[in-house]
Amino acid sequence: MPRTGGFVQPRVLITGASGFLGHALALAAAARDLPTRIALRRPDPRFASGFEIVGVSGLDPNADWTRAVAGVQVIVHCAARAHVLHERTSDPLAEYRRVNVAGTLNLARQAIRAGAARLVFISSIGVNGAETFGRAFTAEDKPAPTHPYAVSKFEAEMGLQKLSKDSGLEIVVIRPPLVYGPGARGNLASMIRWIESGIPLPLGAVSNKRSLVALDNLTDLILVCLQHPAASNQTLLVSDGEDLSTTELLRALGSAIDKPVRLIPVPLALLRAGAFLGGRSEMAQKLLGSLQIDASKTRELLRWAPPISVREGLRRVGRPRLNFRVSS
Repeated sequence: MPRTGGFVQPRVLITGASGFLGHALALAAAARDLPTRIALRRPDPRFASGFEIVGVSGLDPNADWTRAVAGVQVIVHCAARAHVLHERTSDPLAEYRRVNVAGTLNLARQAIRAGAARLVFISSIGVNGAETFGRAFTAEDKPAPTHPYAVSKFEAEMGLQKLSKDSGLEIVVIRPPLVYGPGARGNLASMIRWIESGIPLPLGAVSNKRSLVALDNLTDLILVCLQHPAASNQTLLVSDGEDLSTTELLRALGSAIDKPVRLIPVPLALLRAGAFLGGRSEMAQKLLGSLQIDASKTRELLRWAPPISVREGLRRVGRPRLNFRVSS
């Protein structure tokens, strides 16, 4: 393995490198001169040079990862079947399980045979649950996933932990909440469109609290977890450390993109009733409910702190006026 400053640098494989998180992580690893291999299903012009690229057929129970895992010490598994806006399969949970559970364990088994030492698994705070009520989620809480995506992530976690006990492969599970940063897409992109449209928003009286994590903060934590001895076989929660209400987030976004935000204080009971009648209860839960994270274990165990604040993270989103992605 290459050495930098006297430390052995592990060769790292990143799956899902064409995705929002995987792409940012690959760039961050390259910036730190980490020997990095990326797995891609199809060519990506953003990786035209400077990266070791291995083609893979996809994340499924029969995928061949032989070339991708050969000679790597650490794998960061970002690839997944995430939230699908227009679901076409008749059994979403079965499809999530096929990709996120069976596909992940297939990768892990091949990594074990190739001699990999550690696998960093990007899970979801949805494994803890969909909402908090006066008490933040911790890594020690009993899992309570509700969405099929979160259920599949939890089952993958359990499968990886069993493989770890049987093989010695070190597993690091990271459960992020909503991940935001330049270049992302997803549900909260609607917020920016609402603000840019100038329409009044009935969200001026929402006093919930939700934890977020900036893309730069999450990639920094992942890079720490590549080698940190204390991260071995741990489940880690992560956030920016400052929770925002939906009202505060809208105002911060407006400031970031230099657009005025027109907010009307409408009682939450009316908002929830309207969402229920309109079949938008899930969106209402994300806009009106709380989801707070206590990431003190991560900070103390790894002596880690988020490099940037939530305000700086939002400013970086507004600078190129790009969008967001829901991770949880």
